[in-house]
Amino acid sequence: MQETSRNGRRGWVLVAAVALLATLIPAGQTAQAAPVADRVVAAAAATPDPFYTYTGTKRLADFAPGSVLKTRTVSYSIAGIPLPLKVVQIVFRTTNQRGQAVAGVTSVFKPLAGVTSKVMSYQSFYDSLNPEDGPSRSVAGGTNPGGMAAHFETAMMVPFLLQGYAIVMSDTQGPTADFAAGPEYGMVTLDSLRATLKVPATGVVALTAKIGLIGYSGGAIATNWASVLAPSYAPDINKRLVGAAEGGVLVRPATNLTYVDGSLVWAGIVPMAVVGVARSFNVDLRPYLSAYGVTVYNKMQKASILQVLGAYPGLTWKKLVKPAYTDPSTIPIFVKLVNQLNLGARPNPTIPMLIGQGTGGELEGTIGNKAPGRGDGVMVAGDVRTLAKKYCSGGVKVTHREYPLSHFLSVPFWLAEAVPWLMARFAGTPAGNNCATIPAGNPLGPLKAR
Repeated sequence: MQETSRNGRRGWVLVAAVALLATLIPAGQTAQAAPVADRVVAAAAATPDPFYTYTGTKRLADFAPGSVLKTRTVSYSIAGIPLPLKVVQIVFRTTNQRGQAVAGVTSVFKPLAGVTSKVMSYQSFYDSLNPEDGPSRSVAGGTNPGGMAAHFETAMMVPFLLQGYAIVMSDTQGPTADFAAGPEYGMVTLDSLRATLKVPATGVVALTAKIGLIGYSGGAIATNWASVLAPSYAPDINKRLVGAAEGGVLVRPATNLTYVDGSLVWAGIVPMAVVGVARSFNVDLRPYLSAYGVTVYNKMQKASILQVLGAYPGLTWKKLVKPAYTDPSTIPIFVKLVNQLNLGARPNPTIPMLIGQGTGGELEGTIGNKAPGRGDGVMVAGDVRTLAKKYCSGGVKVTHREYPLSHFLSVPFWLAEAVPWLMARFAGTPAGNNCATIPAGNPLGPLKAR
């Protein structure tokens, strides 16, 4: 009976994930989608909800990370249509990429009955340069197309809600949507959990609660960085963590830059990341860009991933920059910044990890015959292998999986294993590992300036 129930859950999750993928990949989105690149990418203007802005008289820096600034309870809404699911939203003090105190926001989905000691921290892949695309805005009734992924991700987490877990879903990119700024993602995630555990902020989470981390793609950035930073930045949260499940992992951004160069679907992620990195570190990279690069840079200031995928088929770094900078390593400030975002240079986590990665990137228009090797279209399999082996050598229990599919198509296979794997960690079942069978990967050393 138990095995039948587990198979049923897996089947349900697969259906939900396939529905998600169908939504994320618009019909007919192929290399012919180039005209999208000529549109203004900002979503329709929405009036910002003042709830998400801290207006108190006390300096944010005077609050401890994770301090609750304000809360409210709302009905979960899809484009303004309320559903019978209550969500507690919390504005809290956190830290941005530059080490500054800022106000973050998270949404806590109440379990169906009573106080719970099980918290699932779900990191969204909303990937956007527009703060109004954050999942907390969407579940409160926001209508920005770039934030709609949150609704399908909520469906993916239904198995946990049905099992009595509280779900915590944060706007991991911070108040200014600092896309690709991994450390900020991690600190926001950890501080959101600190805030969630402060009673009576939610009234549904026990003080003794255990926590699991889960996320795919952009959500994997937050999941991995939270796992890595927790022992030093939030040891109070680290001691509660039972494990982390992630898929489609960004490890060494400098490698990804080479991998997606010229991709039919994923090439537009490069200028999107340039905007996010420049914003998060408060630097100006426009002096290095070509006239075309500046045009794209300006258009992308509020772009979401849905507006970028397939919109710049075949775009190369060479076209984005001036002739003197066709080698990214000739831009010293860029080298400095991307090296700070390299997970391979950071300490190991202390919790079990499930790490999944696709290798069929050709299905999404990215050829894997260049130096980085194969990937899923945007993330590089060799980098993920080396990161997993690094964790293994540090004593971390790692389950590493590869799927011969692309980034989107790998989701249901990863999710079908991630859900029961995390549930087993909450149940106290010791994590296994397959460290001995992980293939050799790519070097994860720093990008060297020329």
